[in-house]
Amino acid sequence: MKITKKIKMSKLLEEKPEAAEILFEAGMGCLGCPMAMQETIEEGCKAHGMSDEEIDEIVKRLNKK
Repeated sequence: MKITKKIKMSKLLEEKPEAAEILFEAGMGCLGCPMAMQETIEEGCKAHGMSDEEIDEIVKRLNKK
């Protein structure tokens, strides 16, 4: 599965539960929130004040894992 910043959190975690570790390390501790599950990776990161460069780095890390 190729991960992009447009993938919903729910789909990502359903298919790659190990991705939660990277998201937690990035400061996204609200992964259990029902609203967060409906957001894309990009929307969730932006809600946490991350820049486009930081989002791209997280997506890169997620694809390496």
